[in-house]
Amino acid sequence: MALRLMCVTAHPDDESGGFGGALLMAHARGADTTVICLTEGRAASNRGDTRSDDELAAARLAELDASCVILGVTRHEVWKYPDGALIQANLFEMTTRLVERMRQLRPHIVLTFGGDGGPNLHRDHAVASFAATAAFHWSGRSNFAQEQLENGLGLWPPQKLYYESTRYTVSKFKEEAAVAPRTPASIKLDIGHLQETKRQALEAHDTQEVMSRAAEVFEKYGHEEHYLLASARNPERFVGETDLFGGIEDT
Repeated sequence: MALRLMCVTAHPDDESGGFGGALLMAHARGADTTVICLTEGRAASNRGDTRSDDELAAARLAELDASCVILGVTRHEVWKYPDGALIQANLFEMTTRLVERMRQLRPHIVLTFGGDGGPNLHRDHAVASFAATAAFHWSGRSNFAQEQLENGLGLWPPQKLYYESTRYTVSKFKEEAAVAPRTPASIKLDIGHLQETKRQALEAHDTQEVMSRAAEVFEKYGHEEHYLLASARNPERFVGETDLFGGIEDT
């Protein structure tokens, strides 16, 4: 069976920092992987030597290209919604586009952030979660985006939805982060020897200087990733699971 995974992110560098281990493990077992990044990251505080938003966006897209090569991602897309203001985008349009890509690419698994916004509690991450969650549930339903069905696409219900869960926060709002509700974990992935490759993917995002800012966190936590199984067919089957692709049915 050809396994397929889709990862929905908000910014270039999310794919490596948030999901790099899962993407590398999926690639290692021959799975088809897709990353959909909703913004160009042009509102980032770290800007390298770029002199304008357009230059920053171009640099970040090139960095994403390089990172996805390192992670063995089959395909990646950037949709250019407003960075830092994703909540102001048209959520209906965003969800409809995600449903279309799910019906086209037919992923078995969808990865995204939890509604908490990930380790830095970013609002854009939360919005990515909202849209990806709705698309996960609605791509297999005939009462949503019916025009896609009329144009020849078939219904496609992905089988498992995972949210990123982290053991740490890097939010600048430390007091708020200390009491903020967080996404729990139901599965731990031991990255092992792939940690170094994940590091290389992070370092590809040169403008963001990720490793210089988060080296201590990466050394402490970078050997593993945690996820919450947020939705699945017959979810009771997956208690205590250790494999994202465990229990996937051949469809």
